[in-house]
Amino acid sequence: MIFISHRGNLSGGRSILENHPSYIDTALDEGYDVEVDIWWHKDAFYLGHDRPDILMPTDYLRTDKLWFHCKNVEALYHMGEHKFLKYFWHQEDDVTLTSNGKIWTYPGKKLVKGAIAVVPEVAYDGELWDCYAICTDNVYEYERMYESRNTDKWPTEKLS
Repeated sequence: MIFISHRGNLSGGRSILENHPSYIDTALDEGYDVEVDIWWHKDAFYLGHDRPDILMPTDYLRTDKLWFHCKNVEALYHMGEHKFLKYFWHQEDDVTLTSNGKIWTYPGKKLVKGAIAVVPEVAYDGELWDCYAICTDNVYEYERMYESRNTDKWPTEKLS
């Protein structure tokens, strides 16, 4: 199982810090993959959820630990120049296919074996144990539950 930090979060959502390079780097330094929101703006990649806020560090284009959520079509186009990176685009589609062939599943939508469950603390439909990865704001909690190997401990409702 791979645990993906959602926008750098490790133990709950912190919107003021999300997609900030130092926050992302903390999760990377702890060995986790990280999903980041990127925009193509002024001939460069920028980080930010609702808009291009922070110029993305160029070394992010040399790591295989990031999952780039392209927020505009220009970002998707320019990500295509980096063949080994993991990237995708979606809005509220039930699922989307990532550049490395994984099924990225919108929160609350039906999970299939080998998919990536996204923010299951909000909602999920299916078996988390069968997923390839879990992208969450609560990486520590989901990793602890996974390591316990007890399916009775998987949450059925939003984590507090």
